[in-house]
Amino acid sequence: MTTTSFSRSVLQPDALPAAAVRGLTKTYGRGDTTVHALRSVDLDLAPGRFTAIMGPSGSGKSTLMHCLAGLDRPTEGTVTIAGVELTSLDDDRLTHFRRDRLGFVFQAFNLLPMLTARQNILLPFELAGRRLEPGARERVAQVIDVLGLRDRLEHRPGELSGGQQQRVAIARALATDADVVFADEPTGNLDSTASAEVLSFLRRSVTDLGHTVVMVTHELDAAAYADDVVVLSDGRVRAHLVSPTREQVAATLEAGAR
Repeated sequence: MTTTSFSRSVLQPDALPAAAVRGLTKTYGRGDTTVHALRSVDLDLAPGRFTAIMGPSGSGKSTLMHCLAGLDRPTEGTVTIAGVELTSLDDDRLTHFRRDRLGFVFQAFNLLPMLTARQNILLPFELAGRRLEPGARERVAQVIDVLGLRDRLEHRPGELSGGQQQRVAIARALATDADVVFADEPTGNLDSTASAEVLSFLRRSVTDLGHTVVMVTHELDAAAYADDVVVLSDGRVRAHLVSPTREQVAATLEAGAR
């Protein structure tokens, strides 16, 4: 099988959005059963920032993330990540792009129980058949230290708390220096203390490591950690708030729910 590699753009980080969609439309079903999950969405997400996607149930926030991350194909429109138009890639190239250039953090952690924390973190390199070069080794060590996992590396998931497991999942997502890290309700299975811990580490991955994080959440407390908040309603972007206050986010969500 031929492996496709994607080199990073030589442009400066602020020369293009980390992610952009144009005319993004996603429909399910036909005729009377048609559901319009997304309706001609245009959106730019800046690099090196933490963006929260919010909205009521059925607003399209999860569909938007799945299309952005190449996990679902739109009915119409384009999705571009770091200058690569995902909607133009065939299934094999899209799979390679997701593996090589994107990171994912899910509500369910998705750690392999038979592997140690270290092995789970390094799993993307194993799956891609990539050697851990000195630069990558240094980056992984930095991620482990930022996330406070140095003394948990030889523990298996069953020996870790929920918050620690999610930190391992975040480290795995950051280890390959992904262009964008997508987090889908990452605190949904955690108590308030572990949630705050995980969100602070996502925040640090942006502030200290320069990553771009896009997170779907329905929680105001989670959105408070973000730089920007995108609010969806009925498949459309109702607001794109830059450095909003908690009160601004709450008011926008309330207005969109009317």
